[in-house]
Amino acid sequence: MKEKEHLLIIGLVWPEPNSSAAGGRMMNLISLFQQQGWEITFATSAAESEHMADLEARGVDTLQIEINSSDFNQFVNNLQPSMVLFDRFMTEEQFGWRVAEQCPDAIRILDTEDLHCLRRARKTAVKQDRPFVKEDLLREDTTKREIASIYRSDLSLIISEYEMQLLADLFGIEDKLLCYLPFMLSKINEDTITQWPSFSERDHFVMIGNFRHKPNWDAVRFMRAEVWPLIREKLPQAELHIYGSYVTRKAKQLHKPEEGFYIEGRAADAQEVVSQARICLAPLRFGAGLKGKLVEAMQCGTPNITTKIGAEGIAGDFEWSGSIKDKARNIADAAVQLYQNETVWHKKQKQGIRIINERFAKPEYGDHFIRRITELVEELDTHRVQNFTGRMLQHHTMASTKYMSRWIEEKNR
Repeated sequence: MKEKEHLLIIGLVWPEPNSSAAGGRMMNLISLFQQQGWEITFATSAAESEHMADLEARGVDTLQIEINSSDFNQFVNNLQPSMVLFDRFMTEEQFGWRVAEQCPDAIRILDTEDLHCLRRARKTAVKQDRPFVKEDLLREDTTKREIASIYRSDLSLIISEYEMQLLADLFGIEDKLLCYLPFMLSKINEDTITQWPSFSERDHFVMIGNFRHKPNWDAVRFMRAEVWPLIREKLPQAELHIYGSYVTRKAKQLHKPEEGFYIEGRAADAQEVVSQARICLAPLRFGAGLKGKLVEAMQCGTPNITTKIGAEGIAGDFEWSGSIKDKARNIADAAVQLYQNETVWHKKQKQGIRIINERFAKPEYGDHFIRRITELVEELDTHRVQNFTGRMLQHHTMASTKYMSRWIEEKNR
């Protein structure tokens, strides 16, 4: 590769590492490329936000762009990036064909964050009060869009082993189009462990997560209506403190201090509030990807109670750092038992350390991704020729999305 490669990241939103796992993941990727000496430009059509990261201070150029605007064509043609990373499939839909047209030699990477089609199919199943089955994905319009985006891209980053397997088994997507890249974390060492509050120094329960994220909001309502009353029956003095950015009016209405149910809003220091709690609760009934809130709880030495969907893709073959339950009564019983049993609590804390250190504190994940990029640079033409489905979808995107976008642009003048 050239001495100074240039990466263009097209973001769905400005990254907010203290508000969401997606924001933290984006900052992880930026750091990984900066370690390789890449120059980076971050562009997005989203409005600036109060809690966005200061990318300029980190040496990243930033730019506000517009959808359905030929100004982007001129911008990307002048920039001529070596690689373009699309933050979720929606940005690839909007800008991928423009990049392919203006910079045909640029490698196109899709960071899925999580499979949106999986999250939405599971949400539909919850709404219909029935179990999710994988075939539900085949009925989702989002699935068609997201899988098409994966095929059009040279490589797609997948954060969860479960989703890697799903893409291979259900959709027949070949390994050469996918790269498993989970959270890349620092190892938990003894110095960190000795700074954690002890079992007796911790009180109450905590939930954390952006209120705009639909799985989080559903979990809060499920907790309020079905789980928390059962916990309070056994632990009448217990409190649940719920933290997250973008608290809605509906969420504030659930704030009931007299029932030990606190809607706290954004945490100034998420790790601090999670470290002070004895148990982290995450009763997620739908969702996808890796749950940053649970990984963060392990990094804080806080055992958790979650669902199968919450735990998905995190522990591998290791024992869970708490308990995995799906029914309200079982979640409540597990929470009460773990809250009161110091011996089991310490055992679960150690499991969290093991999961972080042996599953995610691995520099080889980043090294493997960089190797995949190097291979793509060397054999991009062959790679694309062999991806006939991707070329076919790119052709039809050029023939449809392109002209729809131009029509919208003319209409807006």
